[in-house]
Formats: sequence, structure tokens, C-alpha cells
Amino acid sequence: MRSPVLDVVIPVHNEELGLVPSVTKVRDHLLAMPFSFRITIADNASTDATNHIARQLAHTYEEVRVVRLEEKGRGRALKQAWSSSDAGILVYMDVDLSTDLNALYPLIAPLLSGHSGLAIGSRLTRDSRTLRGPKRELISRGYNYLLRGALRVRFSDAQCGFKAIKRDVAQSLLPLIEDDEWFFDTELLILAERSGVRIHEVPVDWTDDPDSRVDVRATALADLRGMARLGSALVRGRVPLAQVRHTLDRASETGACGVLSAQVSLFVLVGIVSTVAYGVLYVLLRGRLEPMTANAAALVLTTLANTAANRRFSFGVKGPEGAIRHQVQGLLVFGAGLAITSGSLWILERVTTLRHPLVEIIVLTAANLAVTVLRFVLMRTWIFTAGRPKVTAPSTD
Repeated sequence: MRSPVLDVVIPVHNEELGLVPSVTKVRDHLLAMPFSFRITIADNASTDATNHIARQLAHTYEEVRVVRLEEKGRGRALKQAWSSSDAGILVYMDVDLSTDLNALYPLIAPLLSGHSGLAIGSRLTRDSRTLRGPKRELISRGYNYLLRGALRVRFSDAQCGFKAIKRDVAQSLLPLIEDDEWFFDTELLILAERSGVRIHEVPVDWTDDPDSRVDVRATALADLRGMARLGSALVRGRVPLAQVRHTLDRASETGACGVLSAQVSLFVLVGIVSTVAYGVLYVLLRGRLEPMTANAAALVLTTLANTAANRRFSFGVKGPEGAIRHQVQGLLVFGAGLAITSGSLWILERVTTLRHPLVEIIVLTAANLAVTVLRFVLMRTWIFTAGRPKVTAPSTD
């Protein structure tokens, strides 16, 4: 298949029982999204029938591929799968699907818009919902608290098995990551943050897998060793962060066209949905209101929804800050568009004696096209300026 937008990697080891339902569920979810995709099963040296089942899935579904490794290690699997992928956005999730898949679109949206270079699911934010035992909860919070204190990181959850990264960022960071096991996630995030990559966090609904085979004690000890190793390397200046930062700055500049293309695609998609919503609202309101009133109410409501959707998805702006100002600006742009379309009809009446509906439709179509272009330009350059791609300065702490 041609290069997809998304490549969702699922690392597995001896998962012959749960592989088919998990891959099928992920595929069904991705089919409902407006992007091309691939699912990569990264088989970590399985000794059961996992590899055979994975290849059957790849034979059944053209969107599924298999990467076979002869050595175990989640980090090793992700390095190989991501390094060999041609997709623009690289995702990974655990095969047990502990994270609710409804968080997938919010995870990748800021990467599609160019707002961020890396996105992570977080089980430790205020809006997250987590079902797991007190032991795992305590270990997870303690580990992330230790990270913030020892290495002064700003992200909240290092090891949630739900992450996405832009391919150019991955290509720059993967060669620097030494760990091939569970510390891979933490090392990736720390190097990304120190290199100035903007990291986006998404609250997730998480249900712990009661049959998880992860050795918590061994993993915790390995993570502590990884923290000591990476911290020492950063203090000694052994990690070429300045070179990575320079590379990513150049990639950001040369990738502006790709970012614009993604924003245009999402803007058009939101516009189509808004148009359909306008028609439905008008029909519902027309039974109770006069045509002019119903039209005005439907237009205002869909304009508010359109601005909110473009804010969140097309331009990757998250959080309540500036939301009211954005809506006011959106309504001003709507008013300008209404003035342009109405003005075009007013001019038509005064410059020609033609009163044929076809002429009016042509004029209105041209005017609406100009309004649509103007709306996108103003959203990109005036309303949602925070959504433009940029690389933040690294912490000097």
C-alpha cells in the first residue's frame, strides 16, 4: 500500500489468544477515521503461535503488516517498526488495549496540525479515569514523581502504552535511545523534551489488564538504572541535543507545506460536517420558527461548532484559554463572510439586468469560495496563531 498517514505499532510477545480480537478492534476503529493507516504487529521473539496468527492477519487485511524480531524488548520492537515505517505519524499501543481507543484521535490531532511533535496518553491528569490496583497506582505515581524531581521533566506520565510521534522527530531521536526494554518510553520523552520538541498530553481512560505479565519489580529496578545512566549522560554532555535541535528546526521549516496540507484537509472535513449539521438544524428549527429566524439560528450554532472543531482538530489548540476570544473572532469572520455574499448579490442587481437564478448561483458560489479561503487564512494567521508549528526552546534547568 502507499505511504499511509498513520502507522499503529502493536508490540507483542506470546499473545496468541488476544491478538486477533485486539487487531480487529483497532482496525475497525481506524476504518471510521478519515485517514489512511497501517497496523504493524511487532512480534518480539514469540515462541507460541503469535507469529503465525499475525501473518494470517496480514494475509487477510491489506492494512496489516508483521515485523518479526528474534530478541525480546518493547523498545527494540518500536525502534525497528518505527525506523522501517514510511508513515507520517507513528503510533504505538499495548496489545491489551488498556487505553480507550476514543483517545486516539485527540492523540494524533496536534501532530496532524503541526502543533506538536510528540503526543502521549496520560493516566495521571485530573481528567483521566484509571481502574487499577493501589500497588500499581502507587508505583506509577512514585516513578513519575521521581522523574520530575531528579530529571526535572514536565510531562506527567512516562510509561502509558499509548503514544504518537511525527516521523521526522522519531528519525532524529531513535538513534540516541540506548534502552531496548521498558525504559525506552521514558528515554524517548526526556530526549524529546530536552531537544525542544513540544509534547502534547491527552487524558485517557485506562483499565489495567489483570493478566499482565509485566514483572513490576524488575521493571522498576531497570527504570532506576536507566534514569541514572541517562542523567549521567546528560550531565556530561554526551547526548548531542544541540544537533538534534538543529535538525528538527530545519525539518520544521521544510515540513511547513505538509502541515498546511493537513490543516487544509481537516478544515475541509470540518466544513463538510458543519454544512450537513446546518441542514439538519434548519429542518428541525423550521417547524417552530420562521424561515429567516431558523436560518439565522442554524448558521450561528453551526458557526460556533465549526470554530470549536477547527480550533481543536485543524489547528491543535487545546484547553479553555482563549476559547471565548476565538469564538468572537469566528463570529466576526462569519459576519464578514455574510457581508461579502450579500454584497455580491447587491452588486449583481445594480450592474446587470439579468435576474436568472443560474447567474445568482454562480456569483454566490464564487463569493462563498472566496469567503472559505478567507476564513481559513484568518484562522491560520489571526485566530489560531497558537496552532502554527513551532519548536519550543529547551529547558535550561
